[in-house]
Amino acid sequence: MKHIHTGKYRPYQPIDLPDRTWPSQTITKAPVWCSVDLRDGNQALITPMSLDQKLELFNLLLQLGFKVIEVGFPSASKVEFDFLRTLVEQKMIPEDVTIQVLVQAREHLIARTFEALEGVNHAIVHLYNSTSVAQRKIVFKKDPDDIIALALEGVDLVKKYERTHCGTIDLEYSPESFTGTELEFAAKICNAVTARWGIGAERPVVINLPATVEMSTPNVYADQIEWMSRHLDNRDHVLISTHTHNDRGTSVAATELALLAGADRVEGTLLSNGERTGNVDIITLALNLYTQGVDPKLDFSDVNTVLDVVERCTNIQTHVRHPYVGELVYTAFSGSHQDAINKGLAYQRAKKSDFWEVPYLPIDPEDVGRTYESIIRINSQSGKGGVAYILEEKFGYHIPKKMQPELGRLVQQVTDSEGRELTPDEIETIFTENYCDVTGHLKLLDFAVHSKAGKDNAVSCTLNYMLEGRSYCSEGVGNGPIDACKHALMKHYPNTFTIASYSEHSRGEKSCAQAVAYMHIETVDLESFFGVGADTDIAYASIKALFSALNRAFG
Repeated sequence: MKHIHTGKYRPYQPIDLPDRTWPSQTITKAPVWCSVDLRDGNQALITPMSLDQKLELFNLLLQLGFKVIEVGFPSASKVEFDFLRTLVEQKMIPEDVTIQVLVQAREHLIARTFEALEGVNHAIVHLYNSTSVAQRKIVFKKDPDDIIALALEGVDLVKKYERTHCGTIDLEYSPESFTGTELEFAAKICNAVTARWGIGAERPVVINLPATVEMSTPNVYADQIEWMSRHLDNRDHVLISTHTHNDRGTSVAATELALLAGADRVEGTLLSNGERTGNVDIITLALNLYTQGVDPKLDFSDVNTVLDVVERCTNIQTHVRHPYVGELVYTAFSGSHQDAINKGLAYQRAKKSDFWEVPYLPIDPEDVGRTYESIIRINSQSGKGGVAYILEEKFGYHIPKKMQPELGRLVQQVTDSEGRELTPDEIETIFTENYCDVTGHLKLLDFAVHSKAGKDNAVSCTLNYMLEGRSYCSEGVGNGPIDACKHALMKHYPNTFTIASYSEHSRGEKSCAQAVAYMHIETVDLESFFGVGADTDIAYASIKALFSALNRAFG
């Protein structure tokens, strides 16, 4: 990268606010949410939404629980105008939902806006004009008094058309490019606007302070919000609103710090759609609150539906790592992550408290409509814990801990060779081919437990098997079916081994459940081998597991 020319860029000046209070605050309730997907988000699309797409997205916003929705710029185009008229004429606006419309301070645009609003019971007219030093100097070539006069002219025009509107009209004012505006001037123009409107308990005003362009670190924006909160007249009747863009990639942080600093309201979009680098993502903000035990007052319990609708309406795909909703955000490929998640989920199931404590998962995927199936996926970076998790969650196998390292290595050999992710079915195939009913020098033909005999409750059995192609029938007695089988086998079997451990569990629905047995044997030189058997009869499953282990050890 080339060296920066001296003077080309300058650091953003910090705010002189030594008694700032926001760093010690905590967000304890949800802000007033305002979706600007249908306006700001729509303006950012290569192909703006059609009427049908707008209607579908509007219905989604209602389902999610938005009570304030900026539906567009009705004076800008026929589609924008027709959309609002469709909402009104088809009675699609619930009584508890407020419609917001954007308009510039020009009479013909404001007149057209009120024409579109006819029949709306409660609306917010969002008036704006640019106030930044750069805009005043370069774009408008006007001094500060001219900019204030323009804003006040807009207020007067809104009041003029408000008089003949049958319904309640609230005012929102945005000093556009607020982050590039001197704070003293921003306060002056906002106070002039609220005074001209006639602010009061019955006439509250939304003062929207947009980071139209992110120009500083989030803490500076928080300082600006706190400074403005102290310098706005009639603060009790002002809703301070944020509208952050993501030029520096910190819009979520800036908005959260602004809420700490006294902001009451948040404008944003679903999935961060918006001009240039996008608006702040309301899904991320809402679920951040949720993970802190704060009710966000929005329902994101089915994020897959949200993704489907938003992607269909905007023709923009969601990044797989997008916070909370990306395809892979709950997925671990790393072996150490998989092991921790697997143990965390087991701990979560076993403990009595509902408090969520799972490493690497700040939120329960089920809370947003995701399943556990995709939490752990297997590639060359994965480890034994991930493989065990897949086999347990997908297929019901509880792989013994001592068996997991060997199984993990077998799976990794395949992922290294294939150079790709393995599906759960492929992992089960590796498992069954290597451990279940392994063929070789031994073959089980039949096994039967006859009875218990003697005072020590010993078990007798008959074992029919083939060894190196020759059939044998032996009887044995032991302290259980496995011990009895071993004694019967060793009458002709030439290889010495010990049974190091054994475990079993049921798999499947109760009416057709299988018993799954895991046999761990050791040879005379202390090499370990595992075998697995499955059958509706637990004794038969155990002997199958033993024969599989022996075939792996001596085959």
